[in-house]
Amino acid sequence: MTAAWRPTAVQEVLGLWGLGFLGIIVSFLLFGGTGVPKLVATVGFLYLPLIPMRWRGEDYRDYGLSTRTWRQDVRLFLGMSLVVFPLFFGLFALWTEVLPLLPTELARLLAPFRGPAHFTPRLPPRFGEWVVDQLFVVALPEEFFYRGYMQARLRDAWPQGRRVFGVRLGPAFWLTALLFALGHLAIFQVWRLSVFFPALLFGWMRERTGSVVGAALFHAAANLFVRCLEVSFFGG
Repeated sequence: MTAAWRPTAVQEVLGLWGLGFLGIIVSFLLFGGTGVPKLVATVGFLYLPLIPMRWRGEDYRDYGLSTRTWRQDVRLFLGMSLVVFPLFFGLFALWTEVLPLLPTELARLLAPFRGPAHFTPRLPPRFGEWVVDQLFVVALPEEFFYRGYMQARLRDAWPQGRRVFGVRLGPAFWLTALLFALGHLAIFQVWRLSVFFPALLFGWMRERTGSVVGAALFHAAANLFVRCLEVSFFGG
C-alpha cells in the first residue's frame, strides 16, 4: 500500500498562495471595491494554512503567532518606527514633488493620489476604526500567512542564506517578499507592487524574533502612517 501523497514545502506554499490569490481576484471581480475582497483575504490568510498544519499536528504558535517574545517584538517595532518613518516622510515628500512631473498615464500607474500636494498635518476620518482594521484585519492576518507560515515553510525547503544584521536571509526570505508584492496585484493596481520593499523589513523582523507580532505592529503602523501622509498632503 502506497503512502498518501503530500506536497513538498514549496508546492504547499505556492498552492495555498495561488488559492488565496484566486479567491481575492474572483471576489474583487464580483463585488468590486466593497469590503468583500478584504474579508476573503483575511479569512484565507488565517485559515488556508490550517489545512497542511493539521496534517502535521501544528498550530499557530509554530508559525510565529505567539506572544512569547512580545517584549522584544515591541522594542523592535519601536526602534524600526523611529528609524524608518522619518526617512519615509522625507522620501514621500520628495515623491509628491516628482509625481506631477511624470506623464499622466505613468503617474496613474505609480501612485493612487492626484492633484497638487500641500502638507497640512491631519488624521484620516474615523482614525480609530482605521487602527483596528489595519492591525487585526490587514496586518496580523497578512503577517501570519506570509512571514509566519510561508516564510517558515519555504525556509524548510531552502535553509541556506547569508547573515544580514544578525539573521540568516536566503531564498525563502526573497520569495516571500516577492509573493507578497504580487499578491497585491489581485485588485489590479500596479502601484501596490511597491509593498515589496516594506516586506523586506517585515521578513527581517520575523527572523529576528521568531514571531510575527513585531512585524504585524510595524506593518499596521506603516499602513496608518502612509494613510496619514496621504490625507496630510492631498486631503481626502
